[in-house]
Amino acid sequence: MESSLPSFQVLGFGGSAERKNDAENYNEVMSTLPKVKGLRGDDYYLYQGFWYSAFFLEGLMSVQEHFTPQSTDIFVASFPKTGTTWLKALTFAILTRFRLSGSTTSSLLTKMPHDCVPFLKYNLAQNPSNRDLAIPLLSTHVPYSSLPKSIISSCCKIIYICRDAKDAFVSLWYFHANLQRSKNVEHLPLEEAFELFCNGIANHGPYWDHVLGYWRASLEFPEKILFLTYEEMKKDTAAHVKKLAEFMGCSFTLEEEEEGEVQKIISMCSFEKLSNLEVNKNLKCLQDISIPIPNSIYFRKGEIGDWENHLTPEMGARLDDIMEQKLKGSGLKLPR
Repeated sequence: MESSLPSFQVLGFGGSAERKNDAENYNEVMSTLPKVKGLRGDDYYLYQGFWYSAFFLEGLMSVQEHFTPQSTDIFVASFPKTGTTWLKALTFAILTRFRLSGSTTSSLLTKMPHDCVPFLKYNLAQNPSNRDLAIPLLSTHVPYSSLPKSIISSCCKIIYICRDAKDAFVSLWYFHANLQRSKNVEHLPLEEAFELFCNGIANHGPYWDHVLGYWRASLEFPEKILFLTYEEMKKDTAAHVKKLAEFMGCSFTLEEEEEGEVQKIISMCSFEKLSNLEVNKNLKCLQDISIPIPNSIYFRKGEIGDWENHLTPEMGARLDDIMEQKLKGSGLKLPR
């Protein structure tokens, strides 16, 4: 039985007449969209070729209509669970290293990376001023084709990260399972979630279309979009940290490299360091949304190839075949 259409209240609509009008418009749009049951058992809506839960779709439609970037903004873009937290930490540490002096410590030691680099949809859909304008870093899971036109037409830069689809799926399933467990809600079995993922059904999915959108854009606008893979970053993190700095317009000086600044950033942003910080073990992030998320569920393993501990060889081969077919002719070959 299909559930009734949710009312848009999550992001704080209801204050101004404009917000109330937005909520009515969004509900009207949603009533016309195809929907299916998603990974968390809630309804996913097909909008502009991608699937979203009501919460994500509300934020997306809001920023599409209202968001205006700064010309200097840099967006960390990704499909969920493909290295977002690590990339946020690295870009934030690189970009803010000039602000640290003497005994000043990085905000990464006291705040979750998702609180250091605000999400376009959660944090800014409700309050566009909910950011530090001195730090031109924002993040998004929005597919390239659905980004606000104000971003596409601007000179803003985008850093995109993706990873092997099998590891991305396992990480995504664990995230949803842990999130549901934290709310005492039953989660979807891995096998059922895998079927959905292989059919393209996930928040911001299909995964392959999400990746292809940014890949093709990076070929068309290489000066604006940097395309990365999690596996390549893990293989040579130092080279990628320097590449990130150069792309963001804050290259490391020879003196900084000689003083070990690159390695300091790598160490501070490592899985071992971040996952053991008090803020990431026992606190919650995204406090300005209705359901703050435990920081600890963003730190599971951070390993490459962990899918082998959860998927059968047949499941792995099936997802590899799907990705190969979907990426065929694009020139992109993701690590397997």
